[in-house]
Amino acid sequence: MGSPFNITVVAANEEIAQINIQEAIAEITRIEKMISSWDEESETFQINKNAGIKPVKVSLELFRLIERCNKISSVTDGAFDISFASMDEVWKFDGSMKEIPSDEDIKKSVSKVGYEKIILNSENQTVYLQDEGMKISFGAVGKGYAADRAKEFLASRQVVGGIIDAAGDLTTWGTDVTGKKWIIGVVNPESTDKIVSWLSVVESSVATSGSYEKFVSFKGRRYSHIIDPRTGYPTSGISQVSIFAKSAELCDALATAVFIMGKEDGLAMINQLGGIDVVLFDSENKVHKSGGILFEN
Repeated sequence: MGSPFNITVVAANEEIAQINIQEAIAEITRIEKMISSWDEESETFQINKNAGIKPVKVSLELFRLIERCNKISSVTDGAFDISFASMDEVWKFDGSMKEIPSDEDIKKSVSKVGYEKIILNSENQTVYLQDEGMKISFGAVGKGYAADRAKEFLASRQVVGGIIDAAGDLTTWGTDVTGKKWIIGVVNPESTDKIVSWLSVVESSVATSGSYEKFVSFKGRRYSHIIDPRTGYPTSGISQVSIFAKSAELCDALATAVFIMGKEDGLAMINQLGGIDVVLFDSENKVHKSGGILFEN
């Protein structure tokens, strides 16, 4: 999935642990083959290939994943949208941009984006993308989903505790080998080697989105690489979002959504959702958090 996965398991010995880890890797690889938009044999590739042409019958697993993604899109008013892959790449974050794209080019870049145009037929178990050239991608949710499934698989194999870390999108279960809760550090976006606070987690997940690694600057203004799929413009006002919830998939999706929604709307939404919390840093590096977060020094 273009990201490193670090897998930690609690086991009786190293040999058993290595077997468990290899089984988790196999499960992650299976999911990648299903959700990859680059693999010509994947279901996702076939959905994109037939955009504007015909519905594609898919596995129940993929159908349910897309269904959940569309529900999150609805809750976040389109801030999270797997059809963002339809966006034309008018913003470049590799140092090659010399000027800001025109308003016309930006508006045109999102003309094929819109989760409402992902047509699901539960009776036939098909997915149809309404516009020709439209695409879906699981880049903002796939790592979290894979982490969840790997955890579920290992738990079903009687692995009593562990962590699946998908490049910062991680999920935990059980405790460490001493019986203590897993501890997650919240990093400072302006200095990622420094921990702001530690949080104890039990059967929980976390995902982080940040703009501190990829951005462009014009006339003293910084433009994040995270683009609002509704407008085509880069987000502003937030430098990092960490979402805490039971499901890594949900954390992954909501971290992107809150980043795009902004501080006030993002915090308001999270505070209305049960069992979900957020820690975010604004553009001035001030920390904001939802009601359920208690920092440990």
